[in-house]
Amino acid sequence: MKKNAIILALLLLLALLSLPAAAQDPADTEMIPSDIPEEEAETGPETFEEEEPEFTLPEYSYDELIVGNPTHLEGNFYTDMWGDNTADLDVRILIHGYNLVTWDGEEGLFIYDSSVCNGLAEKDKDTGDRTYYISLYSDLYYSDGTPITAEDYIFTFLMSIAPEVRELGGKPLRLDHIRGVSEYLSGASKTVSGIRLTGERQFSITIRGEYLPFFYELGLLYCTPSPMHVIAPGCTIRDDGDGVYIDGPFDAALLKQTVLDPETGYLSHPSAVSGPYVLTSYDGTTAEFEINPYYKGDTEGYKPAIQKLVYTVAENETMVDKLRSGEFGLLNKVTRADAVTEAVQLIGSGYGMSNYPRIGLTFLSFATEKPTVGSQSVRQAIAYSLDKDGTVYDYVGNYGLRVDGFYGLGQWMYQIVNGTMAYPIEEPENPTAAEKREYDQKLARWEALSMDGLHYYDPNTDEAVRLLTEDGWTLNRDGEAFDPETDDIRCKVIDGVLVPLDLTLVYPAGNRIAGILEEHFLPLLREAGIHLTLVPKSMEEVLDLFYRRTERDYDMIYLGTNFDIVFDPSAHFIPGENGLPTWNYTEMADEELYRLAVELRRTEPGDTLEYCERWIKFQERFSEVLPMIPIYSNIYFDFYPQILQDYFISSEVTWTRAIVPAFLGDIVQEQPDEEFDEFDDGFLEFEE
Repeated sequence: MKKNAIILALLLLLALLSLPAAAQDPADTEMIPSDIPEEEAETGPETFEEEEPEFTLPEYSYDELIVGNPTHLEGNFYTDMWGDNTADLDVRILIHGYNLVTWDGEEGLFIYDSSVCNGLAEKDKDTGDRTYYISLYSDLYYSDGTPITAEDYIFTFLMSIAPEVRELGGKPLRLDHIRGVSEYLSGASKTVSGIRLTGERQFSITIRGEYLPFFYELGLLYCTPSPMHVIAPGCTIRDDGDGVYIDGPFDAALLKQTVLDPETGYLSHPSAVSGPYVLTSYDGTTAEFEINPYYKGDTEGYKPAIQKLVYTVAENETMVDKLRSGEFGLLNKVTRADAVTEAVQLIGSGYGMSNYPRIGLTFLSFATEKPTVGSQSVRQAIAYSLDKDGTVYDYVGNYGLRVDGFYGLGQWMYQIVNGTMAYPIEEPENPTAAEKREYDQKLARWEALSMDGLHYYDPNTDEAVRLLTEDGWTLNRDGEAFDPETDDIRCKVIDGVLVPLDLTLVYPAGNRIAGILEEHFLPLLREAGIHLTLVPKSMEEVLDLFYRRTERDYDMIYLGTNFDIVFDPSAHFIPGENGLPTWNYTEMADEELYRLAVELRRTEPGDTLEYCERWIKFQERFSEVLPMIPIYSNIYFDFYPQILQDYFISSEVTWTRAIVPAFLGDIVQEQPDEEFDEFDDGFLEFEE
């Protein structure tokens, strides 16, 4: 796909979003010029003064906002080590605050949070390591009034890599950028040498030289405090000179009680928290929150004004009716075309709408450890058997675009590369000849950025058959030559065993993607000699399979993901790790893909041109080896009565950040036009 075609598609999408509500129905296309009576076409209809539409909003309590989201809560409200999705992530952002660093969208980099740290210094060592010295303010408190100290931040780091987490079925976080973490994970050391406790509110973190430079460098310090007095009562953080460790009765039995207990554990029922809101109840479907009275405010000094929040699932089929009736006061992350089309009809009748590009994508992930989809030729043949455009349109209509790499519409690098965001370069005033030459050279590099080198897989049965044949899938179920006229499944002898291309795809139960895949995927697979069974499972089961917490008995999985703050794909495509916890969920072991991902992260902070060039190379390799088949990225829509004011979701990424400065009030204010700003980016939170 040429750059101009991508730009045109995105501009058309953005233009569509600026149309009046009635024009956004993709089926509303019957009124064309020839339909207008001739005399009316010449003179125009009689002019009259348009009357304001009459409407009556339901009665709302200004002390409570009920938020509906299509993704079910799973209850991982403390950490994603036991599972993750976007709804749980929203809750974590709402109740856990005081992060050491924050993303500065205007500068395009991480900075330390000046409301949390009263000082941050750095020092490079002869070894190439870099140490950050952090000092905290003394007015940080949990919601139960307990002071937050350096030990609480260090405990977060140690809890994130604790062997006890693995023992309890969790997945420790990848923190090997910190000196000493790898030794701690392998059991070679009882302390983490790269974290030092230097005072009640002072500590230091040493980043390994092998990880430097790192484009999102201060993002490596991303951390919110964890209440050790709740999660590990009786424990303390010690530093005897060789690094930090947890001292006290810290073991799996303790965490099973304090973290994983389904009724009282901190994972699903966190009590003492540091964010703007406190979780007051959670019943497995609905979470309720109230303002944290000890919250001092975010980076810009905002404190929450809405006393109570309720967060629950909103079914696509009924969410708009429930918004209209007042059962919901905010619909968040609406994506399905039919729901969006229905909801936009409310605009102008006392309801507002915000739309913002997604920083993630939806994809089909492969379990490449399987002998079937472990073959690149098989994965490519499957990609040639998917009608991606038809799938995208049937699911998100005009509100999304196909993607062909590991990116989302809202990522700044995608927007720069495709020309929908201005190049971050300014022509110097009155330049010397050398300055003009340097500017022209850089501008030429910017203008040369293109995604034309990606592999684009459009339906092509002949190409799929060619790939399978060359890869040796030439036998039938009886081990004889495959005949497309009489045989249904191609087979191949692997390690002396006849292996059929009889595959299984798992998807979240209740998702209507199954019917769409049956139309746009399964028939083309059959033509190529591949059989695919679609298996619905609960979201929890789907994530357990993807994260390899249970035995994987499938070949593909349908999932959506939004990227995390720090975009470092190297963590997820690293080859085998000698028994250490692995974050390579596709089991892709491609050295070139991993090398390109490492080069990407090792870009100097601030060098956005070099980063974009390396990002393209990574995307090109990704689209060739296909650990996943990318399908679409889309526009998210939020709908709400206009009594919800100062809700600027497009500049805050998630509703749980945007809701802090928002309020409920009688005056219906004109909503400002929101632009598509830059967004946090990284990896991996899942949604249905």
